[in-house]
Order: sequence, then C-alpha cells, then structure tokens
Amino acid sequence: MLPLDIAAATNIRAQALLREDPELAGVYNLLRDLDPDGIRFSTVLRDTIDQLLNGEVTGRFDWKTLYKTEKTHAGTLVEINLQREFKFSDGADMDYQIADVDVDCKYSQQFGGWMIPPEAIGHICLLVWADDYKSCWSAGLLRIKREWLNGGNNRDLKLTIKSEHRKNIHWLWRDAELPENVLLHMAGADREAVFAFQSGQARLNELFRRVQRRRIGRNVVRTVAQQKDYMKRVRGNGGSRSDLQNEGIIILGDYASHRKIAAQLGLPIPREGEFVSSRVVPLTSHHIGRRHVALDGREWVIGDAADPPQPAPPLPKHTEKVAR
Repeated sequence: MLPLDIAAATNIRAQALLREDPELAGVYNLLRDLDPDGIRFSTVLRDTIDQLLNGEVTGRFDWKTLYKTEKTHAGTLVEINLQREFKFSDGADMDYQIADVDVDCKYSQQFGGWMIPPEAIGHICLLVWADDYKSCWSAGLLRIKREWLNGGNNRDLKLTIKSEHRKNIHWLWRDAELPENVLLHMAGADREAVFAFQSGQARLNELFRRVQRRRIGRNVVRTVAQQKDYMKRVRGNGGSRSDLQNEGIIILGDYASHRKIAAQLGLPIPREGEFVSSRVVPLTSHHIGRRHVALDGREWVIGDAADPPQPAPPLPKHTEKVAR
C-alpha cells in the first residue's frame, strides 16, 4: 500500500488527467458503474484461470503446470470472457467499444508486461494483470503514447510500457483481491491427504475437513471431485454435507439463509458458487462471548480443540440463491 500522502497525490494527478481526456473519463466511469466493487471483474479472472487449468479433466491447480501455448492463450480468453460478462460491443479498430470509445484489452501474467501493438498507439488500452500466487489483480486504463513505450524487436513489433510511465495508468482496481485458489494455497500435507483418496466423494469430504473457515470455489470442488456431477457431491442426501454432519461440520453455500449463518458466526460469507465449512458445537458456558447462531432449536458456536465433536444441526431449507 502507498503512504497516504503519496496515494493522495497520485489520486489528484489521476483525476486531473481524467479531466484532460473526456473519452478516457467516460470509459473509466462506465466501467466503475458496471462493477463498483470489482467483483464481476475478479470473478471473470478467477474463472478464466480455472478454465485454462481445466481441473475437472486434468486435476491441475497450479499455473506453472500449464503448457506455454495455454499461457499464451490466456490473454485471448480474458478478452473474450470480459466481453461476455459485460456485453461490450465490438470495437471498430480495437477489441471493444465502451462508452462509444474504442478500447483494446491487454492481459499480462507479469505486472507491467502488457504487449502493445503499434495500431494501439493513440487508443485507450484496458490493462489487466492477475497473480494466482499473490491472490490479487489489477486493471487500469491508459491512452497509449509512443514516447511512453519501450523499443521492441519481436516479430509482431509489440512494445511494452516504460516503467516510469506506469504512473499514468488510471487504475480501476489496484491490487484487488482475487478469489483464492485454495488448492494452490493450502498446506502441502493437507493437499496430499485430500488427493490420496481414489473416490471423488472421499476427496471432497477430506477437503471440507481440512479447509475450514475459508471460501472454496466451485472450480476447486470440480478439480477435487473430477466428476460431472461434482456439485451433487457437496449437497446433502449422500454428499459431503450429510457425510460430515456426524463430525459436527456444516457446509454453507451461496444461499441467503446460509450466508446469514456465516455472518452470525463470523465466517467468510460465501459468494456465488462458493462454500465455507466449519465445525460447530452447542453453546455452553465455556463459549461465553463467542458469536453464535440459532439452528434446530439450539444455539451453536464454532468449535475449537477443547470441544469434543458432536453431530451438527441440519441447515435450513434453501430455495433462493443470492446474486453475486
């Protein structure tokens, strides 16, 4: 994070530059209006990385295991998936038309590595970067000027932005949170324990045992289960939710009632397509001061090592999912 005085000066400079370029300001304001908190954008990036990993078929969860050709294809997929999500029109000369302005989309796996083609000079570029290892991403806008670019000698004549001119990027979101790739970031011993099972259902059960109080996305579930009906393997009636109930573990999904339970217990609130598991125990005098929730006629709290396992309560019936 930048010191407050530097951050304030940077913001003042950015606002002044936006006033000097009405087209860039229009694109900036529309994108912020379409996605004020960056959730839609971050979801596209998470889903694109997972699309490349294709965990359901390959079992992969680590960007380093992708082939070079797959990594090269990432920029095209980001461009396509952003257009699908936000329904941008095709540009006349660039990738998109946003706020009636041509905008080119450039994605880089390394911060600052955006490859700018000669035809983009004078146009606005949407510069996107994501790092699965740091769980963060950035996106900003820049009107490309030739003097801001390094020389290039690759066969496509593409150029990179000089480091000293990255200050001219108008950041829509800077170092924002990328939904976590849980399999990548969990302890190696826990990951090995999950994949030690032959059965997809057993692997999922072990995942929810070992990764508690953290959001687990549907693509993680898909990679662990490696089955077409992977979501069914989480639910009750034979899925992880019922298999782990006797161990005191609840699995909350993206339903309004489940999100409310997560909030009351102080757990991360599941977003669309996410799950959060936690062991719970009945509230006793040992738990005074802890956050608790009423379920099945009793009060429950998050269990700790001092609490012996007890069967978890049934979760309320859910009928409606929340919008992301």
